[in-house]
Amino acid sequence: MFIVFDDDRPSDSPYVERVWRCHSEGSGPFLSVASSHWEMVVSRLDGRTTLTLRGPDTKVRDVYCPPDGEWFAIRFKSGTFMPALPTGRMLNGRDVTLPEVSRRSFRFDGSAWEYPDYDNAETFVARLARAGVIARDAAVEAALGGDARALSLRSVQRHFLHATGITWSTFRQIERARHATNLLRRGVPIIDTVHEAGYFDQAHLTRSLRRLIGLTPAKIAREEKQLSFLYNTTTPP
Repeated sequence: MFIVFDDDRPSDSPYVERVWRCHSEGSGPFLSVASSHWEMVVSRLDGRTTLTLRGPDTKVRDVYCPPDGEWFAIRFKSGTFMPALPTGRMLNGRDVTLPEVSRRSFRFDGSAWEYPDYDNAETFVARLARAGVIARDAAVEAALGGDARALSLRSVQRHFLHATGITWSTFRQIERARHATNLLRRGVPIIDTVHEAGYFDQAHLTRSLRRLIGLTPAKIAREEKQLSFLYNTTTPP
């Protein structure tokens, strides 16, 4: 595996789900698996630093990883959104790389900002929130908390689509597939993964993982191919 995931940690920020970083020790193609969240990714390649807004992915994509690169990412909680840039516009690889101001800063929402790093991610995000660059949608937070009354309201479904760029159903499918992938990589047998992740049967699991992860359950268990960043998650309510 040529991509090495160095660190990741959950966040206590109301806007951020997780912060992670990695580097490459070689180059080659890898599978960028489906993801239900958007991220800010700081890349360092060939002496140049850039910041890219990366949207959710509703299907797996083949991506090329260059050698000798370093990446740090802020993964935002579902319900965190940018009022000036709808999350849906970044869906499925329509990433937005922000313009550089200097070697240490970039332009975002009309202002210059210093590039954040792994250690000051939450401070950086708090500044974005105070400036109104990002915001939280309380209706999405209620839906994710399993509030049945909230989920019965059509307006909440519209809130979810606006804030996350995907539907509630798609969100659940992606999170379930990522959960199943982690189970398989930890050595959980396929049949047990079917039940623990809430699939109807093994055929249902296989169809889902092929579409969202890009591999069959057996190939995932054998770790046959490099995957993008995954972390332990659970099936949403």
